[in-house]
Amino acid sequence: MSSAISETSLPLPLARRGKVRDVYELSDSFLFVATDRISAFDVVLSPGIPDKGKVLTQISTFWFNKFHDVENHLLETDFDRFPSEVRAHPELRGRSVLVKKCNVVPVECVARGYLVGSGLKEYKQSGTVCGIELEPGLTTASKLRTPIFTPATKEETGHDINISFERMAEIVGKDLATKLRDLTLSLYSRAADFALSRGIIIADTKFEFGLIGDRVVWIDEALTPDSSRFWPADSYSVGQNPPSYDKQFVRDWLETTDWDKNPPAPELPQEVVMKTREKYLEAYRVLTGEDLQV
Repeated sequence: MSSAISETSLPLPLARRGKVRDVYELSDSFLFVATDRISAFDVVLSPGIPDKGKVLTQISTFWFNKFHDVENHLLETDFDRFPSEVRAHPELRGRSVLVKKCNVVPVECVARGYLVGSGLKEYKQSGTVCGIELEPGLTTASKLRTPIFTPATKEETGHDINISFERMAEIVGKDLATKLRDLTLSLYSRAADFALSRGIIIADTKFEFGLIGDRVVWIDEALTPDSSRFWPADSYSVGQNPPSYDKQFVRDWLETTDWDKNPPAPELPQEVVMKTREKYLEAYRVLTGEDLQV
């Protein structure tokens, strides 16, 4: 098993470093590199989770290819066809893609099919989620009658902030907001149906989009355990939080410590790292029917 890659340092201009991805500038494209960094409660933890970046990259590529009728940002996923200055770093194989440059829409496009997380918290207080009124009597993990669109602002630090559709329309214009809402709900429904056929419930997910001229392009990551809640369908039960295919082991362990959720976080024990890695690998295996190429 390879060790975790938590940081990259390439002789290329760094366009952006996010919680997980390092984005490098090429002349007419970006190099997206998914590291093995893992965050919880908005703090990047140590050590990383070996092969996590490969899982995120390859699951995203799987979905982009599956729904290829929606234009996406991928230009090249075959490492052997990358520019020579990238191929000089073999550790990037399987965790990097070349993507189109575009203008990023400054709103996260979130689809929810089940009531959980911040949506559940708001519903308990007001019976609504992002201003959308829901029927009474719902509880943890209740399936919604129809999926809902709940956009959020993109925050550089801390949690993204839920906003109403009307507020999104003010930010990006009503026509684009409507187009992105409809596209988000369509992609979510198609993906949720497919995932359920594989035994996975996608409770919610967030998409990002960009613009090339007036064309909408699906960008960033697609329906991964980091951008979605994946639940094993066979252990789903209304009224309780199902186990998930993501960093739940990490969050659960952190909750047993006296950490105050401010940096620095305690170092993750090896057992938690390995269990979390297996969850990511399992998500890939179950969804695609194949083992990850590590």
